[in-house]
Amino acid sequence: MVSTPTRHPRRRPAARQHSGSRGSSRVNASGNPPADAIAARPERKGVLGAFGRMWRFLEGSDRQTSGSSYYMILGATLALTAIGLMMVLSASSVESIANAASTVEPTDEGAIVFDFFFKQSMYAVLGVVLMLVLSRLGPRVFKFLAWPGLGVAIVLLVLVLLIGENINGNQNWIRIGNQSLQPSEPAKLALALWCATVLERKRGLIRDWKHALIPVAPLGGVILLLVMLGGDLGTAIILGMIMAAALFFAGAPMKLFTLVGLLGIAGAFGAILLNSTRSTRIQAWLRLNCESATDPCFQTNQGLFALASGGWWGVGIGQSRQKWNWIPEAHNDFIFAIIGEEFGLIGTLVVIALFGILAVATLRVARRYTDPFVRILMGSILVWLIGQAFVNIGMVTGVLPVIGVPLPFISYGGSALTFTLAAVGVLLAFARRMPPAVPGTPGPAVSSNQTSASDK
Repeated sequence: MVSTPTRHPRRRPAARQHSGSRGSSRVNASGNPPADAIAARPERKGVLGAFGRMWRFLEGSDRQTSGSSYYMILGATLALTAIGLMMVLSASSVESIANAASTVEPTDEGAIVFDFFFKQSMYAVLGVVLMLVLSRLGPRVFKFLAWPGLGVAIVLLVLVLLIGENINGNQNWIRIGNQSLQPSEPAKLALALWCATVLERKRGLIRDWKHALIPVAPLGGVILLLVMLGGDLGTAIILGMIMAAALFFAGAPMKLFTLVGLLGIAGAFGAILLNSTRSTRIQAWLRLNCESATDPCFQTNQGLFALASGGWWGVGIGQSRQKWNWIPEAHNDFIFAIIGEEFGLIGTLVVIALFGILAVATLRVARRYTDPFVRILMGSILVWLIGQAFVNIGMVTGVLPVIGVPLPFISYGGSALTFTLAAVGVLLAFARRMPPAVPGTPGPAVSSNQTSASDK
């Protein structure tokens, strides 16, 4: 009697495959393996297994989300804000001492050094509180605030032209006691909310260019015109980017962007030619007038010197030499140069990486939604924050001309910091309610009907 050989208990039989499958297992109608087949796959061990488990924790599963996107957005925002406070303290100390020395009345030494830092910290606390409050709201409240917010923004921008304060040729601030408000900063958030609300209602007609532009172009153009009348071309460019992002995420036809882009470039050139200060900055960017007596290339050159002298690891916190009146108002638009000098290339890469984390986490949240309002609003805020950071860093490194755009979360400015943090609060509101994905599908998960529970 011949006995059959016994199979090793730990050895599994090889799966039989069809000749044309080339190693593929069962697939569903969408071309992806079914959920039970994915669950049956053996767990990898070692470094690859640990990386896979970490990535699943960050990405979440098909049934539920891990909540990591919420903490990535929140963590990156708080880290950038903390870096900003630290750098404002370091970059502004010299100017604070110089300003106090020029006053007649004696001033406490602690108040001299920490004047800008105290003000920025106060606005940071206000912004964090506003961020946490907005993170508890839902789409319905944001839609309700869209039209009133746009109206308040227009009124403030008109008031700044009537009773505003002119600083360095730009009339963008309203003085309230010993504090000042820059109305163009809340106008950015108001414009993003309003564009998302309007375009969401017209989602069935958005492929028609007339419906895509009206009323976004007329009323949005009013915001841009009021900011331009105040002399702030940089902020007007950021507002234009917010409008373009809203139209893009709403699904407007691409030929529309070509036409509007050409008109925007023509308008920007017209604004440059009609203003001597702007034309001088463009010439300085092209290195055409650096030999003149006024030396318009001075600020850009000093910023590059700061970045170069920082090397890999920097000269140390508080040890910047360029902030000693070599870079005018180093705690404002050119604070990235001070970061590069004191923390080196590594420090600048950390800041860029934090903005990258903020962008990736925001996109991960947005792709889970099919509600057009959520996608348009998150996309507009993302382009606002990341686009403004790109413009500022490009300006400091000489890639772009100097147009006076602050670095989000980091540059000194109470209005900018407060409403930038408020915009992050809107992102956190959607990240808290991020819906799960449909098993086996890589795309967005939930329809607008399924997300109605989070609309409260």
